[in-house]
Amino acid sequence: MRLDKFLKVSRVIKRRTVANEACDAGRVLVNGRVAKAGLEIKVGDIVEIKFGDKMAKFEIVNVSEVVAKRDASDMIKIL
Repeated sequence: MRLDKFLKVSRVIKRRTVANEACDAGRVLVNGRVAKAGLEIKVGDIVEIKFGDKMAKFEIVNVSEVVAKRDASDMIKIL
């Protein structure tokens, strides 16, 4: 699954266009490297996102195309 789509489906970022812009700005790191929006992610990848002066870091636990809102938090594990 593409990184920008995963961020939207897992509800880390509310809109896919915003996720795409964050990736283009270099604020998203996957496994320690700056990631483009089209990067194919997999279970076990470590994602870091810079929100202003704060940093969110999590591990991908589950990858699914469609997820219910209540199950979205089960897709990641916050580190």
